[in-house]
Amino acid sequence: MTEEAKSGEPLTHPAVSVVGPGDGEVIVLGTTRMRILEDGGHTGHRLAIAESVLAPHTQGPPQHRHARHDEGFYILSGTVRFTVGDEDYDVTSGTLVMVPPGTPHTFANLTDQPAVMLSAFTPDLYVQYFRELQEVLAGGRPLTQQANIDAMSRYATEPASELA
Repeated sequence: MTEEAKSGEPLTHPAVSVVGPGDGEVIVLGTTRMRILEDGGHTGHRLAIAESVLAPHTQGPPQHRHARHDEGFYILSGTVRFTVGDEDYDVTSGTLVMVPPGTPHTFANLTDQPAVMLSAFTPDLYVQYFRELQEVLAGGRPLTQQANIDAMSRYATEPASELA
C-alpha cells in the first residue's frame, strides 16, 4: 500500500531537475572547465554531479583524501590518468573510477586531446570547494598549491602529504 493510500493525503515530491546541454553553473579553474549539473539543492545534499573538461596537459589537484565523501568519475571521452596512492591508472571513455573516503588520489590529462568526465560527490560537500577556488581566481590571486590545500581543509579534505 502506498503512503498516499495509507494517509488519504497526497504526498509532496520535490520538483524534478532537468539540466540541458547549455545549462548549469560553469566554473573555470585554469585549464579545467566544470559545469555543475547538480549542486545538492535537489537531492537533499546527498549527491552532487559535475561535468569537467580537462584541456590537454592539465595537471589536477595535489594528491588528497576526503574524510566525509565518496567521489566517482565516469570518463566520457579522452584519457585521464588517476593516481591512487603510488599506482597510476590511465582510464578511457566508458570507465568508472570510485574513490571512497580516506583514499589518496589525484588525476590529470597528460594527453594532447581534451578529456571529459562526469564526477559525482556524495554527499555534495565538495561543490563549494570548487566555487571557493573560482573565487580565489576571480579575486586576482593565483591558485597556488597552498591556496588549494587551504581550501581543501574547509571541506573535510587533506593533502596526502606522505605521497607528495
